[in-house]
Amino acid sequence: MSLPHNPEVARSVRTGAFNTNVHDLGSSAPGQPPVLFVHGSGPGVSAWANWRLALPVIGQQRRVIAPDMVGFGYTDRPAGITYTLDTWVQQALDLMDVLEVPQVDLVGNSFGGALSLALTIRAPQRVRRLVLMGSVGVPFAITPGLDAVWGYQPSLAHMRGLLDIFAYSRALVTDELAQLRYEASIRPGFQESFAAMFPAPRQRWVDSMVSSEADIRALPHETLIVHGREDKVIPLQNSLTLSQWIPSSQLHVFGHCGHWTQIEHAARFARLVADFLGEADTV
Repeated sequence: MSLPHNPEVARSVRTGAFNTNVHDLGSSAPGQPPVLFVHGSGPGVSAWANWRLALPVIGQQRRVIAPDMVGFGYTDRPAGITYTLDTWVQQALDLMDVLEVPQVDLVGNSFGGALSLALTIRAPQRVRRLVLMGSVGVPFAITPGLDAVWGYQPSLAHMRGLLDIFAYSRALVTDELAQLRYEASIRPGFQESFAAMFPAPRQRWVDSMVSSEADIRALPHETLIVHGREDKVIPLQNSLTLSQWIPSSQLHVFGHCGHWTQIEHAARFARLVADFLGEADTV
């Protein structure tokens, strides 16, 4: 009897010294770059868990690529690897190279926003447009919510508590979802790599993902900044700062929304991103 398919497991691609699990859906018109989605950093997270509602929708219009960043999901966890901004940015660039993608539209969520911001600064020619959602990457004092996320110790009660932090709507925080995400967090190797990334004191990991103000202000890219007004993990002020520093930026704040914009307002988020990227297709 065959085992049930796990939608989080997709194509395995060699990136540097390890294999990356990557979802690669849809197709782009000539001259239209794919969209690279970079997930956040919650326990047991994967690209599919983060982007499962957005990928099928935006994938109807263009090619979408969503990797598990190393240390997360079903990408390899090489012995001795150091989990740093440099490592993750290089993984994304290696993935683009092996997929023969010279340029992408880049969408980064939270931790993935910091990676996307850093990649755009380091390799500006590889990015056409940039979307930052509830993004890290500018200086801020770590919130109790983020400290709880990065300090997660596996238990069903702790996972339920994190879901209460992530989501504004209590309707999303079900016993079934808590059980699913708890089980994801205790898969072999998942918690070990997660705990190794952000040990206390955790303010240093916020600081390690900051890009310089001068570099951010120098970005020429059209940028969409998205945030949930009631976000308890990443402060809304981060997105206000980014909107002030990035010259060609626009800011969209969702009310009645926590840190899960792409889930809590899935249809609106997908439409907003698709319209923003579509503007560049007509230039």
